[in-house]
Amino acid sequence: MAVSILLFLIIFSVIVVGHEFGHYMIARRSGIRVNEFDIGMGPALLKWKRGETLFAIRLLPVGGACIFDGMDPTETDGDGEKKTYDEHSFLNAPVGARIATVLAGPCANFILGLVFAMIIVAFTGTDLPTVYQVVDGSAAQEAGLEAGDTIRKINGANIHVYREVQLYSLVNYGEPMTMTIERDGKEFSVTLTPKYSEDDDRYYIGISGPGSYLECKGLQVFQYGFYEAEYWVRATFQSLGLIFRGHFQLDDLSGPVGIVKTVDDTYQEAKPYGLPTVLLSMLNLATLLSINLGIMNLLPIPALDGGRLLIYIIEAIRGRKLSPEKEGYITLAGAVALIALMVVVCFNDVTKFFR
Repeated sequence: MAVSILLFLIIFSVIVVGHEFGHYMIARRSGIRVNEFDIGMGPALLKWKRGETLFAIRLLPVGGACIFDGMDPTETDGDGEKKTYDEHSFLNAPVGARIATVLAGPCANFILGLVFAMIIVAFTGTDLPTVYQVVDGSAAQEAGLEAGDTIRKINGANIHVYREVQLYSLVNYGEPMTMTIERDGKEFSVTLTPKYSEDDDRYYIGISGPGSYLECKGLQVFQYGFYEAEYWVRATFQSLGLIFRGHFQLDDLSGPVGIVKTVDDTYQEAKPYGLPTVLLSMLNLATLLSINLGIMNLLPIPALDGGRLLIYIIEAIRGRKLSPEKEGYITLAGAVALIALMVVVCFNDVTKFFR
């Protein structure tokens, strides 16, 4: 477990520092002063200053932070007076610069996830959405699917990798599915309704097998690396969709403890196959987590980047700022709610070990 915790800390730190570096780069480009950029948390092990920014590597290898000048509008100076900020502070920057700076963090996570995905497909290849076997009596057989067919679209969405077919099957609760199928160079459409399995308590299309393997070379690494990242974007949105559709339980949520358990399970499965397999498995998890963090941060929830983004977009439309005090109260309320949710999720993660 110690190795898994270390792996988790490395993955988490890379993803969070990448996120904060996105904020940092666009802030500097936009003329916003960055007071401090931290790698890790806790007491500083190493500090240096470059320009107006203090860089620090801290003791605990958990995440990082990018601290802009004027992030706290209620901050006071040494005499207890309210601190004043110039035009290079985040508080007084043009709304377009603030929107770009906030948006840059999640965008950095998407870019990081894309880079990870390209490395993965360069070494492992990808799975094409080819039907390997059709289950007898299944919805797929009744719709006329055959082994060797290639699935091009599901419900109008383009399909590039076989795991997308599995994903659409997994999140289906008996709704009809329209598929575009390619067979012998010709395309046609079918509609099928997945069948319910009482044994597994889920619906199945009726396709089995791994799809077909493609070794990615040259430009295919960029093409299928993008498709790999796109798959994780779809998986995250489909998961969020299940919440809004009511197909959600507390056990479906995981916090840091649950993620450590996932890292440990993945590590134990990959370890017998050697270090390269372990590294690629961890990179696959990092791709998921980076893209997931980017999307979740864009949700319009106070205290997240998406909450700030919404406030600044409303400001741009109204042509008038929300008062710093009101923005602070909204952010504080969101932070309290997120902390409460994290406590509940972590408690639930810990109790799973004793069930």
